[in-house]
Amino acid sequence: HVQLVESGGGLVQAGGSLRLSCVRSVSGYSYGEYCMGWFRQAPGQEREAVTSIYTRDASTDYADSVKGRFTIFHDNDENVVYLQMNDLKPEDTAMYYCVATVWLGGPESLRSAGPFVVLQRFGDWGQGTQVTVS
Repeated sequence: HVQLVESGGGLVQAGGSLRLSCVRSVSGYSYGEYCMGWFRQAPGQEREAVTSIYTRDASTDYADSVKGRFTIFHDNDENVVYLQMNDLKPEDTAMYYCVATVWLGGPESLRSAGPFVVLQRFGDWGQGTQVTVS
């Protein structure tokens, strides 16, 4: 299983920025190709996908609500995925969860399956970090 630890959440004013971090560690055999991403859940609402990245080729996907404002990127050497959030809005307030799964099928198969679907179906989840935008 993949173990994930998030950090970087907090309280910020609308229009501000935050950077979330997710450190990935793996017990047992370690693979080099991961699909990783961020989901969020606000009180009383369903969990929604925010963004994903495939570590093999750094391909990314974003929810329409965050395109142009959020950026996901990774540091393979440090096993860390970051979520840079700019121009934050009150509707971005939520608990943000890092999720990851090994994916050995390559980018084409991941694109076909859908990264968000893959993460929801197979991913390991972190404990979450709260983001509040006032």
